[in-house]
Amino acid sequence: MARDFYEVLGVSRTANQDEIQQAYRKLARRHHPDVNKDPSAEERFKDLNEAYSVLSDPKTRARYDRFGEDFRKIPEDYDERVAAGAGGGFRTRRTTGAGGPRARYTTGFGEDFSAEDVNIEDLLGSLFGAGAGSAGVPGADQEAELPLTVEEAYKGGRRTVTLAGPSGEPRRYEVDVPPGVTDGQRIRLAGEGGRGSGAAPAGDLHLRVRIRSHPQFRLDGRDVHVKVPVSPWEAALGATVPVPTPGGGTAKVTVPASSSSGRRLRLRGEGMPNPRGANGDLYAELRIMVPPTLGDRERELFEELAATSSFDPRRTR
Repeated sequence: MARDFYEVLGVSRTANQDEIQQAYRKLARRHHPDVNKDPSAEERFKDLNEAYSVLSDPKTRARYDRFGEDFRKIPEDYDERVAAGAGGGFRTRRTTGAGGPRARYTTGFGEDFSAEDVNIEDLLGSLFGAGAGSAGVPGADQEAELPLTVEEAYKGGRRTVTLAGPSGEPRRYEVDVPPGVTDGQRIRLAGEGGRGSGAAPAGDLHLRVRIRSHPQFRLDGRDVHVKVPVSPWEAALGATVPVPTPGGGTAKVTVPASSSSGRRLRLRGEGMPNPRGANGDLYAELRIMVPPTLGDRERELFEELAATSSFDPRRTR
């Protein structure tokens, strides 16, 4: 029995793209074979990936809504080809015969088929030319998510990804991730999408990059923001302090004297790499930290500073 992709994801047919994505992420985490050891989890995960690959692409979803389980047999440019003169599309009418009422389908060329003898490839052949049915119909493009950490996105490299294959079976893909990919960027795997019929080629698989949240780094396009802790005396007197970078190393930033928490210091070109242009920048945001406990001498010095200084941080400047 054909699966309803909306039921697989547990969403209504009127669900928007955000609702579909949220439903997929929630269920994919629950049923991923690396997390869920239930024997049925792998099959469930496979179904989720197939459903999401179809419903997350507006064009593929529209074809699925229109043609149901046969949507992969329908070319993406179906409407354009019909409008260009390959036939006026399908018209349906009800007829009554010995077996009672039944549907009949009529093409723009006048051919007439009953519901019980219609063959989708023959029908396509009559619409798009005599060779269309025998040559087959190209496979549909599919889309899936490729989750990456900030560090993985920064460095790039080869990744092994397990997704549902063209027929829904679990399949491993070797993916070359370019350094500096950004959230939402797509990586195309030619010929790894839905299978075509007959001699027609398979579609492509598009992997949409999703960069996971990071406890230290926050991305804004190719710019990277990181909070840098400094001591009260470093902030007051100025200092040179190390700053972690998403590449795994450290950079040095000069903290000007009399700096306050929240001050941002830019390190040009130290953000995410860009193979086609300028790298992003790294922004170090200062956070003044005090010792968790004070020694006797430290307390004396802070008390002396409190008695000597006239500075009031709550005074409006």
